Amino acid sequence: MKKHAVKDAFKTMIVSGGKELLEEKLTVGTWGNLSIRDPDTGLIYTKPSGMNYKNITKDDVVVFDTEYNIVDGFRKPTIEYRIHIEIMKARSDINSVIHTHPVYSSVLGVIREDLPGISEDFVQIVGDKVINCSYALPGTEELSKNVVKGLGNRNAVIIPNHGTVCCGSDWETAKKVCYVVEKTAQIYILAKSIGNPELIKRADMLAMQEFARNHYGQDK
Repeated sequence: MKKHAVKDAFKTMIVSGGKELLEEKLTVGTWGNLSIRDPDTGLIYTKPSGMNYKNITKDDVVVFDTEYNIVDGFRKPTIEYRIHIEIMKARSDINSVIHTHPVYSSVLGVIREDLPGISEDFVQIVGDKVINCSYALPGTEELSKNVVKGLGNRNAVIIPNHGTVCCGSDWETAKKVCYVVEKTAQIYILAKSIGNPELIKRADMLAMQEFARNHYGQDK
């Protein structure tokens, strides 16, 4: 891969994106990770392993191709690089993956409970539900396979006893998915504490998803 194919703009997005996750309390310490794919080159930009988000610069960003080759960067990559690459290989519609360690969706991962479609924004941009994938140790090939399978055609999946993976067509969309999943998990847990949450009907989910895809926003 030619050096000029690597773009500073995507490295800068990784640096600023990591700080956003920390500030929004979607992760803590050095945990969690994020990636962005350049649609023009297919290169995947990732966070380095074990570095404080506040201290990461664009020179620390690690860039992969889809065959797991590091084409730019001198740091050790996030141990979950397989998750990011395998999701993007399986889903051409996804160009950004964010792995967070948030509170409420992680609670559901601890008790192995899936997050159903209880709010309209959730079913529009995430899917009918978010399930728990099968457990595997962090950083393993097995975990990456489990995450891809659990994700399916949705935009988020819970990793049991670990965290949440959210995806989107670009960084802003993936970030929005993170916020909506965590908000919905909080609502679901609170609702269960005082009653039985009512799920949105399947037909209504499909209608809202069609509207979000084809009509919602200024460019549609």
